[in-house]
Amino acid sequence: MSRRVWLAGMIVAVGALAVLGLGAGNLPAAGSVLMDGLAVPDIGPLPTATPIPKGNLNYRAKIELGKQLYFDGRLSKNNQVSCAFCHNPFSGFADPRQVSVGVDGKLGGRQAPTVYNTAFNPVQFWDGRAGSLEEQAIGPIQNPVEMAETHESVVAKLRKIKGYQQQFREVFGSDVNLQGIAEAIAAFERTVVSTNAPFDRHVLGDAAAMNEAAVRGMALFKGRARCILCHNGPNFTDNQFHNLGVPQAGPLKEDLGRYNVTRQEKDKGAFKTPTLRSITETAPYMHDGAFKTLEEVIDFLDGGGGPNPHLSPLVKPLGLTKDEKADLLAFLKALAGEPLKMDVPKLPK
Repeated sequence: MSRRVWLAGMIVAVGALAVLGLGAGNLPAAGSVLMDGLAVPDIGPLPTATPIPKGNLNYRAKIELGKQLYFDGRLSKNNQVSCAFCHNPFSGFADPRQVSVGVDGKLGGRQAPTVYNTAFNPVQFWDGRAGSLEEQAIGPIQNPVEMAETHESVVAKLRKIKGYQQQFREVFGSDVNLQGIAEAIAAFERTVVSTNAPFDRHVLGDAAAMNEAAVRGMALFKGRARCILCHNGPNFTDNQFHNLGVPQAGPLKEDLGRYNVTRQEKDKGAFKTPTLRSITETAPYMHDGAFKTLEEVIDFLDGGGGPNPHLSPLVKPLGLTKDEKADLLAFLKALAGEPLKMDVPKLPK
């Protein structure tokens, strides 16, 4: 290859990465994959260190406090709906129901996404309306369909609990307050990481960690199946928003997704690309839980998604064979992370 051709290729790759929000100095160690004229970050193992903001450093006492708050239904109006009620640690930190259920049995319009690896996401919620885990953590408290409380009432409620009073003084040096609630829950959520999957061990040198079907599936994932266009990088997500033409399910007649945040026409019906790590634990799938199985998801995307005027140009009919679909599924199963040891904490009184 001539130096001129190589340099031209690098200019295209760097330009595409800039569109994706990645500067040339932040190229993933594993390199990039070129597809449809776009250079996207290659898939690879997660960084060994979880991103932690300078304003909310993690340490054991804060994490333990956040874990208690995560499991505490007293953050809701009826004292029964906790974070764990919809982001269930025993269902992949997601919700096994098609759409989530809040106070008084009210149905939400979306399926609660997994908490796995949210520490690596620059924005939160399916529509990206929260810019941090701290912001996300307190959003559902005052959502009338979810916890149906108010921030002021929750703070007053927790201040009456002796155990929380003591822990807040020890962790934050203050009385119970909303910022502390947000920081503690976010600190706990940053410990919920799916990693050391068979895929990770395979790419780090253990050739036997994935079977032959999964290896073939990985080649499809990065090639003809086009999955890597959106599910790329170490966390298998571009953290962007795409309209796949997913059929509307659940109680909402229409969900405009990212458009509700940006008010840009191109974002109508677009939702954030979820991580695929431990994806086998987090059924049902898509923002509205429209598909019960990964097989259904593969069939849907193989057909080019659903009809929609705002369908992403990245979604195209694939024409995969039955065996290729089976190989792709085998690869997705190889993204199951090492099991997390999770016990339900004793709540303070």
